[in-house]
Amino acid sequence: MPEQGTPEARFTVETAKVLAEVAHNRQKDKLKRPYREHVLAVGDALEDFDDDIRIAGYLHDIAEDTPMTRQALLDMGVSERAVGIIERVTKRLHDNPDDYQAGIRFIAQDHDATLVKIADNAHNSLPERVQALAEKWPDRPPVTRYADARPVLYAAVPEEEVRKILARVNPWLLEELDDRLDEADDTDYVNLSYEDAPQDEPVETTPKDETTPLVEPAASAEPGEPGGAPKD
Repeated sequence: MPEQGTPEARFTVETAKVLAEVAHNRQKDKLKRPYREHVLAVGDALEDFDDDIRIAGYLHDIAEDTPMTRQALLDMGVSERAVGIIERVTKRLHDNPDDYQAGIRFIAQDHDATLVKIADNAHNSLPERVQALAEKWPDRPPVTRYADARPVLYAAVPEEEVRKILARVNPWLLEELDDRLDEADDTDYVNLSYEDAPQDEPVETTPKDETTPLVEPAASAEPGEPGGAPKD
């Protein structure tokens, strides 16, 4: 029990980073690269958001790929909210783990989990990684599930939040996002007339009393004096 007046230790973002590195230390991805690089990249991509979301980003695969349990995370001081995000993005905890798109739709029902999944998706979709996978398995068709998931995830959160994540982890996807938004815009700009354009609300003004001058007339002055009529 902490001494009186001493604040209890709190599970911080830095603690999450260390735990992620240790928990995934011996794991490799499909390209035989250290898996900890992926989880750290996902957490880093969420730097613009609050601590619970960032912690969940670093630990988003800890329930999927390690023996770590919900109770163990709570006992360490991970918040209920962060644990809930981790559980929602953990595929093996879904009703049908083999149905990837159903899992994406489930994740997209929660704002915070969607942000974590967007970061995860973006890092897995880096051009260099996609190219390396294609070169390693040239006989396999390119994986499209990440691309298919993005419209569902992007639609679940504000666009500005999507952009913040992509700018940090995979700026190449920003162009894809812009193209997608252009396709969704069905405005006929060729035949758009002035009358069709959105108009600003008229600004209400107080009617002017036409009998009251806007400026008080200057006091009368003799010709030739300041303010008076010019001399002939």
